Amino acid sequence: MKGEGKRNSKCLAYVAAFIVFQTIIILVFALTVMKIKSPKVRFGAVAVENFTPSTTNSSSFDMRLVAQLAIKNTNFGHFKYDSSNITILYGGMPVGEAVIAEGRTKARKTQRFDVTVDITSDKLSGNTNLTNDIGSGYLRLSSQAKLSGKVQLMKVIKKKKSGEMSCTMTVNLAQRAIQDLKCN
Repeated sequence: MKGEGKRNSKCLAYVAAFIVFQTIIILVFALTVMKIKSPKVRFGAVAVENFTPSTTNSSSFDMRLVAQLAIKNTNFGHFKYDSSNITILYGGMPVGEAVIAEGRTKARKTQRFDVTVDITSDKLSGNTNLTNDIGSGYLRLSSQAKLSGKVQLMKVIKKKKSGEMSCTMTVNLAQRAIQDLKCN
């Protein structure tokens, strides 16, 4: 009978150790895998494909930018996003817009694709800053985009998340190149 009590206490110790071990595993899993973060949306490289200054008006231009858009998903589930827009701004006023088609970024991957944005300054007529910037050869632009969608973990858990992009860039008109591209 003495040996039976030791066996019961040994069994109880093993069960308690197993419960503590399982609790630690579940806690680590919940704090790492189950933590859903917003995806990061950024411009990679941006190229000026066409730049045409207006022949009739010194404060007018048309330009085409080809930008590599990167959507970084750091979650353990895929991010499925809805169709959205990228807006290019000059002095806070929209000068160009492009559509981002709906899509999906795989778990813990970065999806890259090119977006073409046609920019025109027709809406900015009479802007003296634009005339000065074109005359200086440097045009300061900013861009904004917001991707809204859902992160899906293990085909069971779905959580709404959105990634936002806000970038500034300077277009060197003489070289037809982008300088000082900074994204937040």
